[in-house]
Amino acid sequence: MHDPRVDAFADVLIRHSLELQPGDKVLLETFDMDPAVVAVLTRRIAEAGGIPLVETRHNAVLRELYATSTAEQMQLIGGLELARMREMDCYIGLRGASNASELSDVPTERMRNYQTHWWTPVHSEERCTNTRWVVLRWPTPSMAQSAEMSTLAFEDFYFEVCTMDYAALAQAVEPLAERMRRTKTVRLTGPGTDLRFSIEGIPVIPCVGHRNIPDGECFTAPVRDSVEGTISFNTVTVYRGQVFEGIQFTFKAGKIVEAVASDSEAVNTILDTDEGARYIGEFAIGFNPYILHPMRDTLFDEKIAGSIHLTPGNAYEVADNGNRSEVHWDLVLIQRPEYGGGEMYFDDELVRRDGEFVSEELHGLNRDRLLG
Repeated sequence: MHDPRVDAFADVLIRHSLELQPGDKVLLETFDMDPAVVAVLTRRIAEAGGIPLVETRHNAVLRELYATSTAEQMQLIGGLELARMREMDCYIGLRGASNASELSDVPTERMRNYQTHWWTPVHSEERCTNTRWVVLRWPTPSMAQSAEMSTLAFEDFYFEVCTMDYAALAQAVEPLAERMRRTKTVRLTGPGTDLRFSIEGIPVIPCVGHRNIPDGECFTAPVRDSVEGTISFNTVTVYRGQVFEGIQFTFKAGKIVEAVASDSEAVNTILDTDEGARYIGEFAIGFNPYILHPMRDTLFDEKIAGSIHLTPGNAYEVADNGNRSEVHWDLVLIQRPEYGGGEMYFDDELVRRDGEFVSEELHGLNRDRLLG
C-alpha cells in the first residue's frame, strides 16, 4: 500500500533541498532501500522536469568490496564514479541500512583505500563542491531500536522531522548566523568541559534542509590552532561501524594531545590517521526541535536541540580553517539539563544555558518558539 507521506517527503527533497530545475541531471544513489520508495523518488524527479539516474547499492556487497580492496581497484572505481559525478547537477544519497555496523570489521587499511581513492575525490571534493546535494537515512527497525522506539513510532517521528517547515527554520536561524559572524571567541562549559576557541574570520553556514534531512544546525570552524581546554562528549558515537562512548579530548594550541574513551586505543588510532585528524574542522550548534535524544546516527544526533558538535578532521571548504584530513568525525555534546547542562559564551557573553538561548535576539531558535 502506498504511503502518502513518501510523496511529501519526496517533495521536500526535490523542491526544497535540491531546488530542482527542469533539465537538471540527478543522481539518486540508494543503499539497502525498498524499491517502491526508490520508484516514487524516481518518478517525482521526472515529474519535476529532472533527469533521474539511479544507482542501487547494498551494504553487504559493499562490505566485501571494501574488505578485499586494493588501491588500484579503488582508483579504477573512483575514476569511473568521478566521471559520472561531474555530469550531475544534483545528488540524493538515501541510506536504508538495516545494520549500522555492517562495515565494522573492514580492516582500516582497506577502508582507507576506499576513503582515499573513491570517497574523497567523488564526494568530498566533486559532489560537495559542484552539485546541489542532500543525504539522509530511511527509517528501519534497526534505527528504531537505536532510538529506543517501536518501528511504527519511529516512522511517525521520522516523517514529522523530515517534512517539517524548513523555510520557517531558515528564517529563525538568521539571527544566530549573524551573531556568530560577529563573534571572535567561543567558550563551552559544563560537566568535564571547559573549552575555548576562536571562530574569527571563518564563514558561518546555517543548515536548513539543503544538504541534510533532517536538518537544523549552524556551523563554522575554529581557527585551527586556537582550541584550548577540555571537552567531554555525552553521546554514544559510531565511527566506521565501531561504537564509542565517554570520549574526552584535551587540546593545546588546537591539537588533541590527550584522548580517552570506552576504547581509548581505537580512538587514538583514528586520530593518528593523519596530521589533521587531531585538529578540529567544524564547530556547530544544533537546534532541531523534534530531535531530543541520541540514536547513534550522526545525521540525527548532530541536530539535537540544545546540542553542539565538534569535529576532529577535515574542514568543509565553505567554512574552511585550512585543516585537511581523511577523518571527519562529528562528536555531539548535549547541554540540556537532563544531560548535565552547560553554557555557551560568545565573546564572554552567555548566549545559551542548559540548551536554551538566553539572548533575546536568539529566542526564536528555542524549542517552544519553533514548535509554535
